[in-house]
Amino acid sequence: MFDPSSIQRSLREFGFDGWLLYDFRGLNVPARRLLGLDEKPPGSRRYFYMIPAEGEPRKLVHAIEPQALEHLPGGRTIYRSWPELQEGVAALVGGSKRVAMEYAPGLSNPYISRVDAGTVEFVRGLGVEVASSGDLIQLYESAWDDEQWAMHRAADRVTTSAFDVAWRFIADRARDGGSVRETEVQSVILDHFEKGDLTTYSPPNVSVGPHSGDPHYEPGAGGDGEIREGDFVLIDLWGKLKRPRSVYSDLTRVGFVGHAVPEQYETTFRLVAGARDAAIALVRERFAAGVALRGYEVDDAARDVIRRAGLESRFTHRTGHNIGQEVHGNGANMDNLETHDERLVLPRTCFSIEPGVYFEEYGVRSEVDVFVDAAGTVHVTGGLQESVVRIILA
Repeated sequence: MFDPSSIQRSLREFGFDGWLLYDFRGLNVPARRLLGLDEKPPGSRRYFYMIPAEGEPRKLVHAIEPQALEHLPGGRTIYRSWPELQEGVAALVGGSKRVAMEYAPGLSNPYISRVDAGTVEFVRGLGVEVASSGDLIQLYESAWDDEQWAMHRAADRVTTSAFDVAWRFIADRARDGGSVRETEVQSVILDHFEKGDLTTYSPPNVSVGPHSGDPHYEPGAGGDGEIREGDFVLIDLWGKLKRPRSVYSDLTRVGFVGHAVPEQYETTFRLVAGARDAAIALVRERFAAGVALRGYEVDDAARDVIRRAGLESRFTHRTGHNIGQEVHGNGANMDNLETHDERLVLPRTCFSIEPGVYFEEYGVRSEVDVFVDAAGTVHVTGGLQESVVRIILA
């Protein structure tokens, strides 16, 4: 439920005079979700909603769509012309020195940068500092309640068991010199999801041999690989319950078709697992000590392990991403590679830890999900894979 008083407390805590929420044609997804508009069709005119750190919120809406924010508290101003729009925005931020908007400096954070440059420039031109609402968005868009945490655990039971289903299917089909296609394994996983009442925005990645060396490989009919005895296999899957407000479980594991896993695969896996565990350890240490933790620091903890092994160039993506109602959510990412994510890792948020090392012949990634509850207790879901799975052809 939308609670301006709670938001105002957070604004004061983060040192903002207000939060200027703005949208045009549904481009600002975090703002729409916060304002309870995500289930409604986007309008065709711009609106603004100013939540001051003190006092009553205020609305600015167009004459064609005067009811756009009718469900929200606060006084309303209606504009028709662009001069009236400018006057209205100036009135909303009048007296403010520092306001939050869905903005991120430079190229730092595309997940938060939802307000166009011209609008930011106009507000700055009024003598107001525009700062990123990134941590505020986490509190009110990325933080899970108890029901969502329960739905994640329920989804996790299905996603975790999907690996056993996939490994058994591969073993059965690869026995006696047989083989199975990546897309066939994909279909078996999706059938398992359906039985478990899970949905997903796209099919899982089932990658054999060189395909596993591409972190975003996607098998497709006619171009997918065949899995046989002696092959290395990576499976990356994600799903959530078919319920309103449900949140994702996102996991990756690796296996080898045969009785004895070649040492090169085990060696690489131990390195990746060590990076994964170093990142998790940092999260646990910081929350146990009550010390602030930022997304880039978690990435550094994992990346340092791989860097010391001389394979940093083979770790081509961030360590993790926020998880929410979208598999890539709008909270802090564990990233100091693609971006320098300075957002705080906050209680009641969930994120992946998924370091990887990729070669032309194969790639290894180990992915789990981490949820920090309201008390600061760190939960790891998905199970910590300790070695490459042996897909035994009995």
